[in-house]
This record gives sequence, C-alpha cells and structure tokens, in this order.
Amino acid sequence: MTSASTSVKPDAAPREDGVLDVSWATMIVALAVLLLVIGGVFFHLFRAQVLYALAEPSDWGHTLIVPVIVGWLIWRDRESLAKLQPFRPAWTGLLLVSLGLTFYVVSLVGPSWFTVHHNARQLGFAVTLFGIALVLFGWKSMKVLAFPLAYLVVFGFTYTDRIISYFTYKLQDISAAGGYLLLKLLNLDVDKSGNTITVVNDLGVESALNIAEACSGMRMLVAFMALGTLMAYVGLSAWWQRITLILLGIPVAVFVNVLRVATLGVLSLWDVGFAGGEFHSFVGFVWLVPAFLVFLGIMTLIQHVIVEKPETETESKEATA
Repeated sequence: MTSASTSVKPDAAPREDGVLDVSWATMIVALAVLLLVIGGVFFHLFRAQVLYALAEPSDWGHTLIVPVIVGWLIWRDRESLAKLQPFRPAWTGLLLVSLGLTFYVVSLVGPSWFTVHHNARQLGFAVTLFGIALVLFGWKSMKVLAFPLAYLVVFGFTYTDRIISYFTYKLQDISAAGGYLLLKLLNLDVDKSGNTITVVNDLGVESALNIAEACSGMRMLVAFMALGTLMAYVGLSAWWQRITLILLGIPVAVFVNVLRVATLGVLSLWDVGFAGGEFHSFVGFVWLVPAFLVFLGIMTLIQHVIVEKPETETESKEATA
C-alpha cells in the first residue's frame, strides 16, 4: 500500500524574489491584530479624539464616522488591492514608523507647549500609519491605500483652536459682511459694527447678532470639506474633476454660513433669543441640506463639462504601432 502525500498551500508563501503571497483570510486576521496594537500604542490620542467629538458633536461629531468610511473605502477597492499581489514590502517604511513613533512620544512627554497640542500627536500617528502600510504592502499598494489613509488622518481628527484661530478671524469678517449685505438687500433696518450685526424690528427693538468664532463657519467648513472630498473621490473618476469639486466646496461652505447669519438676523425680528444659544448650530444644520444638493449639482455639472472621447480602434492601433 502506498500513501499519497498531499501538499497544503500555506496562507503566506514566500517566493524566490522575496515577495509574499498572502490570502485574504490571513490578511484580515493580521490586520485585526495590527489594529489592536495600534489602538494600544495610540490610546491617548484616540481617547482624546472621542472625548472631543462627544463634547462638541455639532462641530466634530463627523470624526467618529470617518474610520468607518475609511474601512468601507478599502473594502470597496479590495479587488484592485488583490490584483497588486504579491505584495513587495518596502522596508523604507520602517524609517517612517520610527520617525512617527518618536514624534508621538515626544508629543506626549516633551515640552508643555508641545504636549498639549492634539494635532502634534495626530501627525505622529499619520507618519506611523503610512510607514506601516509601506512595510506591509509596499509602494504599489499606495495606489489604493493612499487616499483612504490620508482621508483618515486629515478628517478623522479635531483641529485645536490654536490652528483654527488662524482662519477663524477672516471667516468671521466674511460672514459678518455677507450677512449684513443680505439683510440690507431684504430692506431690513440693520447696522454693522465690527463683527456685530444689529437688526431693528418694526417696534424699534434691537437684536444684536455677534459673529463670534462659533458662527465663523470654520468648523462647518471642515465638515463640509470632509463630505466634499469623499464625494469627489467616489463620484468622479478624473483627478482634475476631483480637485475642482473639492476647491469649489470652499466657497459653497462659506456662502452657506453667510446664509446662516442672515437667517438668524431675520428670525431675531420675531424673537431676540434666536440671535444666540444653540440655535446657531440648528440653523447651520438646516442649511447643510440645500448646500448638499447644490454640491451634488456642481458634481453633476463637472461630470458633463468635458466628456472624454472614447479611443477608437484605429487610434488604439496607431498608439501601439
């Protein structure tokens, strides 16, 4: 009696050229373990981010769903990623991992002006994350992974007031000037002093609308840019179209905030309480719905601005000749 020997193909088989064939099952298990390790190493960063988002859900609540979106983006392009196998690890990624971890540790225990900066830790995490991706999947895989990873590190975190304040003051001026102009066009009795708009109703009662940082629109702009960038990547194919849509998202978001200011000014004619409090956030949320529809319209317009001519069979032969 002869016994037949059977060979079982391992999940991860090394090849002569040094690259690695990895099955999806092995990859999923390995990534799950890796996520647990990353969660432990960057626990302080992730914990602080969750607390920020829960404390100010109207401004930073979108950061909680960004990791889910990133997971969906990678799963959506899993076939493209699979075609890049076998992966060739880029060991230069170890340098990025070392730099990122070092930067992160310094941001935790370094000088006081540095350790309190949430975005310094974010940068350390970003460098480490890209380094890990290079070590595991190599440079070719970045064709698929670059955007999801960049989306996570850019839009998945809260930006501190130290960064936001550089842009807030200018947006306050734009919001105040734009709101004042719209109210004037509505033929209302309105006055503007600095960033404060005063609206007077028919009874002579004044309502002061102070365009403070919370009403500057900066945080709305961040959330709107996160949505616009995702729509551009998923809904458009050419990079020039994606970049155009993202850039156009800036004036759309700013104009929506001007409409919010004008809306608050009009509503304050009936109730002075509308000029302050949490009503700012509610009105901003209401205006996001038509803004989203406008953004969809812009995306549709960009798709049809230039229709790329399909390559004919004759042109294809000439190109390969």
